[in-house]
Amino acid sequence: MILRGFFQHLPSVPSITGIIKSMGLVFGDIGTSPVYALTAVFLTIPITTENIFGVVSLICWTLLLLFIVEYTMLAMSLSKKGEGGTIVLREILAPLIRNKKTVTFVSFLSYIGLSLLVGDGVITPAINVLSAVEGAKLIPFFQDIPHWCLLITACCIAIGLFSIQKRGTEKVAAAFGPIMITWFLVLAISGIVAITTQPDILTALSPWTACSFFIKHPLIGFFALGDVILCATGCEAMYADMGHLGRNPIRYAGYIVVVALLLAYLGQGAFLLNNPKVKFVFYELMYQQLGGTLYAVFLILNFFAFVIASQAIISGLFSIVYQGITTKILPKFRVEYTSSHFRSQIYVGFVNWALLFAVIILVLTFRASYNLTVAYGLAVTGTMLVTGTMMSMVFYLRKKYIKFFLATILSGINLCFFFSNLYKIPHGGYISILLAFLPFSLIIIYTRGQRRMYQALRPKKLEDFLEKYESAYHNISHIKGSALFFTQDLNAITPFITQTMFKNNIMYEDNILVSIVTRDDPFGTISFFKGDLAPGLRIFEIHMGYLEMINIDKILLSANIHPKVIFYGLEEIVTTKLIWRLYALIKKITPNFVQFHKLPPYKLHGVVTLIEI
Repeated sequence: MILRGFFQHLPSVPSITGIIKSMGLVFGDIGTSPVYALTAVFLTIPITTENIFGVVSLICWTLLLLFIVEYTMLAMSLSKKGEGGTIVLREILAPLIRNKKTVTFVSFLSYIGLSLLVGDGVITPAINVLSAVEGAKLIPFFQDIPHWCLLITACCIAIGLFSIQKRGTEKVAAAFGPIMITWFLVLAISGIVAITTQPDILTALSPWTACSFFIKHPLIGFFALGDVILCATGCEAMYADMGHLGRNPIRYAGYIVVVALLLAYLGQGAFLLNNPKVKFVFYELMYQQLGGTLYAVFLILNFFAFVIASQAIISGLFSIVYQGITTKILPKFRVEYTSSHFRSQIYVGFVNWALLFAVIILVLTFRASYNLTVAYGLAVTGTMLVTGTMMSMVFYLRKKYIKFFLATILSGINLCFFFSNLYKIPHGGYISILLAFLPFSLIIIYTRGQRRMYQALRPKKLEDFLEKYESAYHNISHIKGSALFFTQDLNAITPFITQTMFKNNIMYEDNILVSIVTRDDPFGTISFFKGDLAPGLRIFEIHMGYLEMINIDKILLSANIHPKVIFYGLEEIVTTKLIWRLYALIKKITPNFVQFHKLPPYKLHGVVTLIEI
């Protein structure tokens, strides 16, 4: 019955093309985790036969429980028109909750989840570019290369990676799938070959191996969890990227990927049993199996796999930030589409260059991938814990008690992983907290500032506005043509409209109030004239999905609206408090409404309103 419930969302096998694309665009992050995960674990615990079996078993069951059950089966059953992520979970939860305090708590959780994912989005490219260059040290020609040369190379790769983001990934997206399929095939074959040297490692697939390891060595097992979770990096990005290619292709690709990953980790475990003194498990295993020439070729594949892994998390982060913008918890950063075919391919310049700066700082500070793994786990486990908690709430409120029970157990497992990562805080884990604190502070300052500013604006009720408008319309000489006035709420007319019409005596023959309404579904746009409020005053509404990127100019032209002028409000904030000064700075450096939507500049007229907070 449980399995039937899981697979009811898989009515048919998707196309091979969809599965291949999913492997390339979604699984790059988790697919490259075998490069550093096992090495990171044995940096903190001794390499013994018992520990090898126990750790490999923990990794296998972490993949099966968190990657497959929590995300591939449970989380991906929760979406809005195919979209996933913590912001979407908040949109699903909010209508199910009646208590305002609980809604506030859920919003707070989603803010934490988004912020932690941003932290993950900084650490992932940093650890990837470092891992991509470190494998070269096993080649005899490069053994004596100074470490600073590797760091410079890693920084150059990062600069190149972020510099091409504006061009988008459409042109190379077709190549991602075959490259990652080759990567997973190499992982699987390498694992099988290594397993044949130590077939006993297959006993790690038994859950009892992991349990007995914990029972005999609870302290070692607890500390090992802090790095074991690295095998599941990319799960949250996979969920957030669900709308790119659809649920089914990603799910089926996930089942294939997990087999390759299990074989890879079992193979590394077998290699460690034979070579307990190795330092870089993955690279030394590949070097032993391939030899010098083939290993050099493999490093090229390794490089592209890490670039794809970084690209996936960066693109996913752009999508997450855009979700924050459209749900009004983040400022309106300038957003650009990079593809005419893929809706999800967007570019956020401010986020891109801020990420690059942070990545270079991390590379130069931590200097090695295994050092960065200390900072990595906290962000990953925190995000998983948030998702698991919100999932449990959704399943409970929807009365899906079996899924609620499973999600609750998995949330408990996530909590164990999270606590096991707390010891990392003084050793580098504080980086995760710091990276997450910056976007979290931005969200809190922006959302509270928007609320305070709206209260300070004191918008006029529609009835009072109409009474004054009708009098002014008949007494003020009209300017020929149409004028547009953008307003967020038609029942609360903002001061810049009354200031323009009544104080500045600017009245056009045709005055159109334009309101943009955000719908509950992610995509789709409709627009229409709602009606006439008074002589010379009409309402035009644009209804858009909460993840939609609209072209207002085209919408106006399709509705046969040709305005002479477009009025919009500009707020000048006056304050003595530091927090509101920060809010004022955020408002100044981010695009305003019309800049965000790219309206024709020669028709725009901003009306400034002084606001004291």
